[in-house]
Amino acid sequence: MIRVLVVDDEHLVRSGLRLILEAAPDITVVGEAADGATALVETRRLHPDVVLLDVRMPGTDGLTAAPEVAAAGSKVIMLTTFDLDEYVHRALRGGAVGFLLKDTPPRDLAEAVRAVAAGNAMLAPTVTRRLISSFVERGPARRDAARRQLALLTGRELEIVREVARGYANAEIARRLGMSEPTVKAHVSRALAKLQVANRVQVAILVHDADLL
Repeated sequence: MIRVLVVDDEHLVRSGLRLILEAAPDITVVGEAADGATALVETRRLHPDVVLLDVRMPGTDGLTAAPEVAAAGSKVIMLTTFDLDEYVHRALRGGAVGFLLKDTPPRDLAEAVRAVAAGNAMLAPTVTRRLISSFVERGPARRDAARRQLALLTGRELEIVREVARGYANAEIARRLGMSEPTVKAHVSRALAKLQVANRVQVAILVHDADLL
């Protein structure tokens, strides 16, 4: 069971997130907090696997709290209505491994919690595309090296990692390709292992380097 702490200054938002997450059979919400300082106290007390942390809150905001929450041993997903690059970069530098918008569909929210709990990064599609574009190294040598590495994949695995590079979560990839989520998850895991990369963002950068989109 994946243990989640929900942190947002709005009670209705916290309640909504709790309802969405607890509808999943493998996720339980172990606590709530309304600011970053309380989030850190509750993280140290409850030891959640994942902390959903709102970016903007009165007092100690999520971006300020994220490094200490991550240092306490929990995976951090930043959750916000503001899709701003300055938030994304600061959150990732502070130890967050996920960044989602509050209009993320319920199934994708649960999928993100699962992915992050399993050790993967999970970013909203629009965030992923912009973030990757700032890291991608262009040029024939880099492109050819990336293509040689991706040649290790089967045709189906390559098709799926291209969808990962477009920023889609497993649930959305499954819908787009007419597959089951467990099958997509298995293909992604095998692709990460073959490519020897740590997470979805790294494989997405590799696909962009190869200029395969």
